[in-house]
Amino acid sequence: MTEREKMTRGLWYDANYDPELLTQRQHAAALCHRFNQSDPLDDAAQSAILRELLPHMEESVILLPPVYVDYGENCWFGSGSFINHNAYFMDGAAITIGKNCFIGPSCGFYTAAHPLLAEQRNRGLEKASPITLGDNVWLGASVTILPGVTIGAGSVIGAGSVVVKDIPSGVLAVGNPCHVVREITENDR
Repeated sequence: MTEREKMTRGLWYDANYDPELLTQRQHAAALCHRFNQSDPLDDAAQSAILRELLPHMEESVILLPPVYVDYGENCWFGSGSFINHNAYFMDGAAITIGKNCFIGPSCGFYTAAHPLLAEQRNRGLEKASPITLGDNVWLGASVTILPGVTIGAGSVIGAGSVVVKDIPSGVLAVGNPCHVVREITENDR
């Protein structure tokens, strides 16, 4: 089994030294660099770069540079979503952003976990677990999403939160660790 196959199956894999994965990350880094340095008035050039970098991005997604991904091909962005400046998608596993999501500036999506034992970390081992945001989720600025987290549709995560466990649909959640404060209701209209 290749290291890439291990990665996609959520097993421990060699993230640091496997030539295939290194080449894929270098290609994604080059595309990120091109996009981040592109003329913001040249929509055609930016779109072409993003189509190559993020082949699963639906129509009408707004993605502001700079953006960073490890692979790009493991990201799914739903139509109508807005991703503000300085987003990072560590997409060793799938990162799925639903439709009409608002992602604040400097948000990070981290699918990778590393061994607790230094000997194993030093060998470059990691495993990745998917991250999922339902439709209409809003992340405030500088939100951190950790491996394996799902945030339910319509929820709002306050700025600076660190989301370490699943958040249900239709709630306001904040903090480090992020916790549910209350449901979002008609009184919020």
